[in-house]
Amino acid sequence: MIVSVAVQTPAHSTVGDPLSYASPVPIAPGTLVRVPLGSREVLGVVWDPPSDAAPLPAGAAVRPVAGVLDGLAPLDASWRRLVAFAARYYQRAVGEVALAALPPQLRDLTPVQLARRLKRTPAASPPAPPMAAEAAPPYAGEPHDLSPEQQAATERIAAEPGPFLLYGSTGSGKTEVYLRCVQQALAADPAAQALVMVPEINLTPQLEARFLARFAPVYGADSVVSLHSGMTNPQRLKSWLAAHSGQARIVLGTRMAVFASLPGLALIVVDEEHDASYKQQEGARYSARDLAIWRGREQGAKVILGSATPSLESWHASRPPAEGDPGGRYLRLHMPSRIGAGALPRVRLVDMAQQPRGAVFSPPLVAAITERVERGEQCLVLLNRRGFAPVLHCTECGWKSDCPHCSAHQVFHKIDRTLRCHHCGFAQRVPYACPGCGNPDIAPIGRGTEQLEEQLAQLLRNVITPERRAARVARIDADTTKAKGALEEQLAQVHAGEVDVLVGTQMVAKGHDFRRITLVAAVQPDGALFSSDFRAPERLFALLMQAAGRAGRDAAYVAAQGGPCEMWVQTYHADHAVYAALRRHDYPAFAGRQLEERAEAAMPPFAFQALVRADARTQEVAQGFLNACAEAAREAGLPGLEHVTIFPPVPLAIQRVADVERAQMLLESPSRAALQRFLAAWQPLLHACRSDPAHRGLVRWLVDVDPLAI
Repeated sequence: MIVSVAVQTPAHSTVGDPLSYASPVPIAPGTLVRVPLGSREVLGVVWDPPSDAAPLPAGAAVRPVAGVLDGLAPLDASWRRLVAFAARYYQRAVGEVALAALPPQLRDLTPVQLARRLKRTPAASPPAPPMAAEAAPPYAGEPHDLSPEQQAATERIAAEPGPFLLYGSTGSGKTEVYLRCVQQALAADPAAQALVMVPEINLTPQLEARFLARFAPVYGADSVVSLHSGMTNPQRLKSWLAAHSGQARIVLGTRMAVFASLPGLALIVVDEEHDASYKQQEGARYSARDLAIWRGREQGAKVILGSATPSLESWHASRPPAEGDPGGRYLRLHMPSRIGAGALPRVRLVDMAQQPRGAVFSPPLVAAITERVERGEQCLVLLNRRGFAPVLHCTECGWKSDCPHCSAHQVFHKIDRTLRCHHCGFAQRVPYACPGCGNPDIAPIGRGTEQLEEQLAQLLRNVITPERRAARVARIDADTTKAKGALEEQLAQVHAGEVDVLVGTQMVAKGHDFRRITLVAAVQPDGALFSSDFRAPERLFALLMQAAGRAGRDAAYVAAQGGPCEMWVQTYHADHAVYAALRRHDYPAFAGRQLEERAEAAMPPFAFQALVRADARTQEVAQGFLNACAEAAREAGLPGLEHVTIFPPVPLAIQRVADVERAQMLLESPSRAALQRFLAAWQPLLHACRSDPAHRGLVRWLVDVDPLAI
């Protein structure tokens, strides 16, 4: 008997469809098997046979299936349809997507090893009978009444099919709405499961703690599991098995969790749905948020997208009906008020052109931070650039600390006296003198979080807190959180009040519930205002709004302190429209203006885009490959071409990384269907161009559908 098996073939190989293998007995689709592939034995997923399968050529030898992992229930049809859709839409091989969605350790286990592993796994405890579940406290941990806005949102979600965009200001209690909706879904069906996604790994511990406190007393500690790349391989396998078997009722995870096997899926929550982290940037470049919407519709699960600053795509998709416009396909739910009658922080703009020349912190901001610390309050200073300074510079000959392998500068890290490239990872010691002219007086240009931490510590050296101790300044960024458990330890210090001023990048500006922070300051946000990327203003506004939301989250604490919470923005463009909307906390006005501009320019969400990127040893080879692919598409007259605009190839903003030149070509269409038809028909031509000897030196190419950065 011949079975189709999806295996992970090399990226961009011409072998993208499931392969045929021989089996002495029928094997159900979705079953995991071990099969030979070349000289190796790999894991595969038995796939649904194609409806138009051609008979094998006479005399063709079909290799047999090496083993069946029959200890696991087959992956269900809805999971296979999700993988097939993702592969088709994002122009990747089915096997690549399917195998990447499985735990790494599972890919290496033989049937015997899996049987041993399952034998060690404790059996899932049976669900509590309905009477016992009702007798248990339904909301353990932090029980409180819902606000009218939370109650209205919860009732709408329960009564309507969705999808829903939960547009709630920072501190409005969106997480409590998630908890109640999960509770309702699980109570309605003893086999129901919920998937809750967050954009970054560092947000999962506090969310897991809240879900465990709420649901462990009812469903058991094993009912809540996490699934993200920061876990060890055995931990990921254990969580995946619990979700696949139905033992885990709630799965918390990052973007990879959208592919978790959840046979009883009833609810999907995508928190901070605007975050770019939901878009995978390696391999299959999928959007977990968009796949969550598709999966919810296909599997009959409700989907909640939550954000205080929704993506413009989601905002447009949730527009209310108007004359001549039927409205969007999402239902928008609004929660504008903070819990506990807390007020959103007052935004203060500081025109740096009116401040002392070269000042990192304006005197009014220093005075405001000093006042807060002396009252025992905490402050957050945001700068989305780690290191001490972006570049070292020689004033004599103009030398700069350029990376020898990238078209980017090496960042100066003062703490260990190194120059590091944040693109390829190359690092070296800071030279004692200029390598170009020998001048010993080389100076840093620009600022990073290390420099801010150092200068704040100096400025606040004489400030005394109510506990009669010196003010403490701490920094949280990718450099200080490399060690395992470092982030959790540093966040615990902030929550315990051991830190008075926290300096950090965007990783601390969203999702964290800091109860004693009453002042947030953004030091150098202007760079994004003039970016070539049309999404830069949207990202900047979201970052600043999210950062402002860290202030004043505990209304009772703010009231006891007697002063309003504040958001300070130091800028040279105080009259910019982004800052004007920020001062009013007016996301609808900002989004409306941005959507008008995008509609006039025919940009997403009013058009659909794809990028084809080529990496090669030279820029000429990379652009030559892209030009050849475009010409081949025109000559072939591919379907959908008449609705697709192919722009000329250009270098990336950082065109060389790790000695590899990078170029990209933009495709744009007013029709998503036309763009998809074109891309599907273009795939064979891309492979043919790749094998052309004229493009010797091409390292790799990829297609990025719905790109987030151009």
